[in-house]
Amino acid sequence: MPDRPYVILSCAVSLDGRLDDASPERLLLSNDADFDRVDALRASSDAILVGAGTVRADNPRLLVRSAQRRSARLARGESASPLRVVLSVSGELDPSAAVFRAQPSDSGSAEPVETTVVSGAFGDILDDLAKRGVRRLMVEGGASVLTHLLAADLADELDIATAPFVVGDPAAPRAFGDATYPQSPRRRMILADSRSLGDVVFARYLVARDRGTDADLLRLAIELSRSCPPAAGAFSVGALVADAAGQVISTGYSREPLRGLGDPDRNHAEEVALAKLGADSRLAAATIYTSLEPCSPRASRPLSCTDHILAARIPRVVLALREPAVLAVCDGADRLRAAGVEVVELPELAAPVRAVNDHLLG
Repeated sequence: MPDRPYVILSCAVSLDGRLDDASPERLLLSNDADFDRVDALRASSDAILVGAGTVRADNPRLLVRSAQRRSARLARGESASPLRVVLSVSGELDPSAAVFRAQPSDSGSAEPVETTVVSGAFGDILDDLAKRGVRRLMVEGGASVLTHLLAADLADELDIATAPFVVGDPAAPRAFGDATYPQSPRRRMILADSRSLGDVVFARYLVARDRGTDADLLRLAIELSRSCPPAAGAFSVGALVADAAGQVISTGYSREPLRGLGDPDRNHAEEVALAKLGADSRLAAATIYTSLEPCSPRASRPLSCTDHILAARIPRVVLALREPAVLAVCDGADRLRAAGVEVVELPELAAPVRAVNDHLLG
């Protein structure tokens, strides 16, 4: 059976964690900049899931708004917008709801977008979507769906926009309700991105599970690369360092600002992750996971990422893709192996790395 989709829980909340107020009118939490971020996330997803309650209350279309993003999806052989998935126990939905309508195109015609209604256990639903080719699933609510997926440990990422006000109404729905959530000392999520979008604060968290396999941790590094600020002439790379027990102890991504490293446009993922740790004794038994082969040579700074890894005496490196000879001829993996470092390559995870770097690799 194919791997289950990568599940992204996406929501906007007030400062006290409310998705809405208790009035009949929909509470506006986001702004134009955040709506555009959500639109980009939709365009990068294979399917968007909501509960039937959200369809009845908000009547969402769940479509990609940007014509440029729709065109890019069509050029990749995809539909203009992702598959729309409605979770409904009863199946009683208004057939005229916006979620069942086709997408208007710029030419005035309609672009068909598939919608499916599902029910059953969340794990079974994810398995079924995987069989249908869904690799990235965006979940836009409502509160019950968000709560159950997180409590069942089926969410891989939380994307949360926080509006600058308090609702204060106990009857208003909370994004995450009372439930038994996975708990352990390691279940702190990874803050992969945090930035201001006008008066809204956006935060992106990745779920790092206990005893993750090499593939699990490398997938997290690849997801970190999606946080890289875009750059026309540079790769987007994500990296993380895990200790001997498999616990993530540091993360980094290309062009991530970090005090003390200088111009962030020159920051590399492995360099950032290691700089956050300094002279940490755990590095002697650590593994660094990187979406792309560590650079070597490097023109922008005296030390390459391969140099930094060797200086930190990290004994093990796991990567998804050898660096294509687009910007330089890289020999990082060979240099590391020659120095006695164990290098593990997982080429089965190379496809999403290439997709993130489509601006260079086409």
